[in-house]
Amino acid sequence: MELRLLKELVKKGEGEHLEFKLKSNHPEKIVREVVAFANSGGGKLFVGVGDDKTIKGLKDAEEDEYTLTKAIDKFIYPKISYKKERIPVSSDRDVLVLTIPKSIDKPHYVVDNTGNRQAYIRVEDKSIQASREMKEIMRRGRGERDIRFQYGDKEEKLMKLLDEKESVTVDLFAAFAGIPRKIASNTLVVMVLARILEVHPHEMIDKFTMSMAYQSN
Repeated sequence: MELRLLKELVKKGEGEHLEFKLKSNHPEKIVREVVAFANSGGGKLFVGVGDDKTIKGLKDAEEDEYTLTKAIDKFIYPKISYKKERIPVSSDRDVLVLTIPKSIDKPHYVVDNTGNRQAYIRVEDKSIQASREMKEIMRRGRGERDIRFQYGDKEEKLMKLLDEKESVTVDLFAAFAGIPRKIASNTLVVMVLARILEVHPHEMIDKFTMSMAYQSN
């Protein structure tokens, strides 16, 4: 990447596919961003750029690259593919650029030293924890095969609820249909995979709406 392109991207600011980090002294936080990009639509991570779009660069980019590479290898499961490059921004400073493609092996997790793991996804300019439903959608959506399901009473109640509401949550659907939360969750996941519904992840709670493709049929 040329410095000119780097400056153009920085000028646009952080977003769904772009994240800035001034330093690498908290690699565990940077690993979350890497996982979120891999679990979503991919993205670029600039280390040496501030949230205010200041391009300061890193004095020892080689050491920062080593630290981050080690953290990515240690704390991400399953392993991800990504590219690294150093862009000189002055005579003694570089910006480290990590390019993370959308993964076909998602969900990827950040695994801490105790073995606990958490998946992250990218929503606008934030990396948030993935809900149970999002993890299932990622896991079961790896293949391109058609999803089949039986349209029964609970699905009919869901369609009725969506006629009344712009969006539904797992808990709202479970209460309306009088079914256990786990069954409501699985029903929504299957209907997202069948492209009847769309999921809209949020930090607090995911929302589900009718898909545009299904409405146009």
